[in-house]
Parts: sequence; structure tokens; C-alpha cells
Amino acid sequence: MQPDTSVQRVLIYRLGSLGDTTVALPCFHLIERAYPNSRRILLTNFPVHAKAPASAAVLGESGLVHGYMRYTIGTRSPSELLRLAGEIRRFAPDVLVYLMPVRSAKAARRDRWFFRLAGGVKRIVGVPAEEELVRIQDQATGMFQAEAVRLGRTVRVLGDAAPERLENWSLRLTAAEKDAARFALGELADRPLIVCGPGTKMQAKDWGQENWRALLTKLAVGYPGFGLALIGAKEDAEISEYVARDWPGPKVNLCGRLSPRETAAVFEGANVFLGPDSGPMHLAACAGVPCVIAFSARGLPGVWYPAGLQHRVIYHKVNCFGCNLETCIVEGRKCLTSITVEEMAEAVAAVLDPKLVVLRD
Repeated sequence: MQPDTSVQRVLIYRLGSLGDTTVALPCFHLIERAYPNSRRILLTNFPVHAKAPASAAVLGESGLVHGYMRYTIGTRSPSELLRLAGEIRRFAPDVLVYLMPVRSAKAARRDRWFFRLAGGVKRIVGVPAEEELVRIQDQATGMFQAEAVRLGRTVRVLGDAAPERLENWSLRLTAAEKDAARFALGELADRPLIVCGPGTKMQAKDWGQENWRALLTKLAVGYPGFGLALIGAKEDAEISEYVARDWPGPKVNLCGRLSPRETAAVFEGANVFLGPDSGPMHLAACAGVPCVIAFSARGLPGVWYPAGLQHRVIYHKVNCFGCNLETCIVEGRKCLTSITVEEMAEAVAAVLDPKLVVLRD
């Protein structure tokens, strides 16, 4: 498709968190290429009591979008729907690009109806046909199509999102964001670097602080020339401090000290990222950093894996895989508790450049 320079206003509909926004990056780049002269506004959910959506922490000053419009998830309030319809009509988009997760055919039809009738949108791109509202599985490997690939397929009328190309994952970090990361790392900025983000808000994704501590203790012996950076939200600072307690070399706990985009800049100097299925995992993948992930089987294998072929995802396909539970009590998180420290350490060895490893006598 040739870029359409006549389109002046594009509304993009994508809800979700840091990870949901990050996996849509190839589509955001595609939309910019398709409509280079347009003003692009993202209709998305805002966290409770927040003045900006989670997506703003990912997209920042990249220029991929120029502003945000608030959507209240699950709202059935007539006044809220009227407010949203009025805001859409005032923006008067030439095109709406629909980048929503897999949902029911009924929900997709309802969305189309709302945007056409209530919002006055004439052209809608990306609402999947009913047969596309399923996850595609590769029968040979058992893997399911990655979310980034699925999203690109829904908007293929605009062109090729090409999620296999690293440049389509670019966050366009600013010089100030890169400087903030380098300052925070201090002396670690010039060392081989392991970055670990052990924290997670979801019990079903938690590999366990004792496992993370044992893994880092083991890696400290094998990789004495490396520094260690701990990343995550402010709430992750305590667990990060605990898991790194036995690391004898230089280390820094950056939890709560950096924005997501500044954290992404930290990854640009990293040799490997260790963590659970998380938003930071996707940020690391955007930088091309190999990720070693203790991945919960709550989701289908492949859908939310980090983009790229350089990673090692440890996913145990137990009988209850795909449960989508946020809290696992009955099965005791057996998909995660069956992942051993040795498995993770072997995966780290598989992705690290041997030339960087300093062996002890």
C-alpha cells in the first residue's frame, strides 16, 4: 500500500498495559508509514487515578502517536459512552485502526456499531472477520501465533507490519532517556551486564524469590566479570534486594527509580535479561537483548513470548496449560515450580557471548 497522505486524523483503538502496548509496536510503526501526515490519537484505558495511560510510558515522545483519548474498560454508563462518542466526533477521525485483543464476534460487532453510529467513524481498519477470532496454532511445534503477528495480520490492508524486523520494535528513545539510564547504572554502564526483573504482580507468574536468589548466586560464580542491575516498579525493590543479596560483584537496584522508557535504555547496554513473563521482558526484546524467562503456562505457548529468535523461554506445558488464572491455588503453580535453577542457568549460558565470560582459575 502506498502511504495515504490525504488522511489527516487517525484514531487507534488499543487497550491494555505496558506489555500490550509494546507488542503492538510494529503496528504503530506501520500506521505511521501508512498515514505519515496524520495526527494519530490512541484510544486506550487509563489506570485508576492516573493522568496518563500505561501506553504513554511506552510510546513517550516517539512520535508514533500524538495524544491519548480515555476509555473506561467495561463501562455501561450512558453518560460515559456519550462523553466518549462526543470526543470522537470532535476529533473527527478519517480512519479508525482497530488493534484489540482476541475477543468474541459479538464484542467486535458491538465495537464496530459504536464507532460507526455513536462516533461517526466512516472507515474502520482491523476489525477481524469471525474466522480470524481464534488463535492460530502450528501443529508441528504446538506453538500459537504471537500476538504481534496476529495484530499485524488484522491490519494487513495497510501493509506489512514485519514484526520479524527489529527496527519495527524501535521505541525511539531520546538522548535524555539514554543519559538517565547511563547515570543510574554508574560504573556498571561500562561492564558486561546481567539485568534481572524478578518481580510480578500476578501470583500465577511468580517463579519464587528463592529460585531467583539461587539462580543469581549460581551466575555470580560463573560470570564474575559481570555487573547486575535489578529493575522493576518501586514495589519490586524489596524482593530485588533479597534475590541479589549473595551477588558479590557490582550491582545496583533500580526498582522505582526509572521510567519504563529509561529502563528500556538500560537494556541497550545489557547482555541478557532474566525475569518472568512481564512488561520489562518485552522492553528488553525491543532492544534485541536475549531474554531468559521462567514463563508461566497460564497462557498459550508462543502468544506472549518476547519477539525475536535469540531468547530462551522455559515453558513447561503441564496438563492445565492455558488456564489464564491470575492466582493458582489448586495446582500450586506446577508449571513454574517444575522449572529448575539449573534449567535457567543452562539457558543463560546458551545466550551469553562466550568471549565475555571471565573464567576463574
